Amino acid sequence: MGISALTPPSAEDIVETVLEFPDNRLLIDLCGEFDRNLAQIEHQMGVHILRRGNRLAVIGDKAAREQAAAVLRSLYARLESGRNVAAGDIDGAMRMGRPVSARSGGDAESAEQIELFSTGMELRTRKKPIEPRTEAQKAYVANLFQNELGFGIGPAGTGKTYLAVAVGVTMFISGAVEKIILSRPAVEAGERLGFLPGDAKEKVDPYMQPLYDALNDFLPAKQVEKLMQEKRIEIAPLAFMRGRTLSNAFIVLDEAQNATTMQMKMFLTRLGEGSRMVITGDRTQVDLPRGTASGLADAERILKGVRGVTFNYFTSKDVVRHPLVGRIIEAYEADEAKG
Repeated sequence: MGISALTPPSAEDIVETVLEFPDNRLLIDLCGEFDRNLAQIEHQMGVHILRRGNRLAVIGDKAAREQAAAVLRSLYARLESGRNVAAGDIDGAMRMGRPVSARSGGDAESAEQIELFSTGMELRTRKKPIEPRTEAQKAYVANLFQNELGFGIGPAGTGKTYLAVAVGVTMFISGAVEKIILSRPAVEAGERLGFLPGDAKEKVDPYMQPLYDALNDFLPAKQVEKLMQEKRIEIAPLAFMRGRTLSNAFIVLDEAQNATTMQMKMFLTRLGEGSRMVITGDRTQVDLPRGTASGLADAERILKGVRGVTFNYFTSKDVVRHPLVGRIIEAYEADEAKG
């Protein structure tokens, strides 16, 4: 098999952990085409993995060896349960180690939801299962099931919006909510959309596209279209929420750092009976005019400690979009720290 270009240990330092996998078909899936799954684990965990029949020998220092062995066992168990193993699943297993069951809590319905949708906290959508890939993501998903209002704050690529929409779709499919409402401030257009060509939907769609993308990852396109026609799924700019009471719905406000203080207060007070609300944002990407306070920052300050409101924070270590994105964020953070 292809072993990553690591400096091999000297003969006297070679220590190995041998794992046996009884089902050879599953072992083939575990290794991946041309052993690429093993190569990914080798490269990121600093070990060598040798395949010997239905056994894998993990070679390296004790800590790395034990962690890699735990990841391999976890991925094999995933295959035994009938699920696939993709590059993202491997990355998630390496970030989180052994799967940990979701903590129960909150009301009875929330506890039931968490138990139902968590084997490693799996979210079941119509198109594919979704699983948190970092401990921060896992805590975030648990809080979204357990609490009526949750904030996800952190840099781009950490899954804040993606997981929020996945939880919304999961709760919608299970009947816990009757509709999904997704919103963003249309800051790029200054929320003055009349100057743009087309009808209202055509004017705002370019700013809502990331929400459409997330939704289409979880539901078939025809079903999304039908549900939108029935108003059971709504995607609209923040300005369109004024004056409404949003009941029995799963509501997501994305890019909340671009909401003003008044807009944020307006949106938060739309919460109606039987609804869940998620606010996501990135403090470092505020596009409001200079001198305009971010409603996300004010909400974070004002609502800390309010019962039923939770805050989950993400860092560059939670970036799952692409490894380079995490390094880019770290570079910018380091540069800002110098200033």
